[in-house]
Amino acid sequence: MNASELIDDLIANLTDWRGTTLASIRRIIHEADPDVVEEWKWMGTPVWSHDGIVCNANAFKDKVKLTFSQGASLADPDKLFNNGLTGKQWRTIDIYKDDKINERLLKVLIHDAVGYNHSRVQSTNRPHATRGDPKKKPENKIP
Repeated sequence: MNASELIDDLIANLTDWRGTTLASIRRIIHEADPDVVEEWKWMGTPVWSHDGIVCNANAFKDKVKLTFSQGASLADPDKLFNNGLTGKQWRTIDIYKDDKINERLLKVLIHDAVGYNHSRVQSTNRPHATRGDPKKKPENKIP
């Protein structure tokens, strides 16, 4: 099975509110970024990537956790992130049974995460000065 089929299977086997919530999150992610790639990592975690990991989701007994791998670098003026707020990299949104997902704000956050990943890819591909090999002795270029 490919990643999308594994995610389909996970959602189908979550026959309660968590399956519905995970399906909604998946739809919102694809609406926010039609070019996102679905992956299956860490022995059972749905992951969405575009120029790097955007987010992943896990269903727990009492919540669905949506984790943004570079969440600490994203602006969150509407306070969607509600867990992992002190970490240096990850931020999460814990969604509980009766929570309503603000689709518009979540799409903005996903779009921003993709933009952040894209800017990192561009900066690593940009020509820049290098220091050279620190173990190599400098050449004497005086004639």
